[in-house]
Amino acid sequence: MYEIHLGVPEMKALWDELKGKVKSGTANKNEEKLYKQIGKAMNLIATNPRYPGLQTHEITSLTARYGMKVWESYLENNTPKAGRIFWIYGPSKGDITIIGLEPHPDDKLNSYKKITLSSMGEAVK
Repeated sequence: MYEIHLGVPEMKALWDELKGKVKSGTANKNEEKLYKQIGKAMNLIATNPRYPGLQTHEITSLTARYGMKVWESYLENNTPKAGRIFWIYGPSKGDITIIGLEPHPDDKLNSYKKITLSSMGEAVK
């Protein structure tokens, strides 16, 4: 089992905002759906990053850009612009850090050039 961390500032801020809205009952339908999808994906990644439904694979263009292996896992399948979660192993052995969240890119040629990823951050609480 891996300990999940959230990249800062983007992923931690997003997760904290979604969690706060869901817990206070102020989240809209899309925010509730995204909160559930991210939470489910983080649990699956923590347990088994290669879980078949995640369809995890390395994104070599991001690996080359960031100098460490960057992995992509699916938040949902068979949906236009379905969400993708990006993550890396680390900062320590047994850790995984979620460093990005994006819709599935439309442009296959340069699809990952626009993606910016967050830095390593704190463990999910």
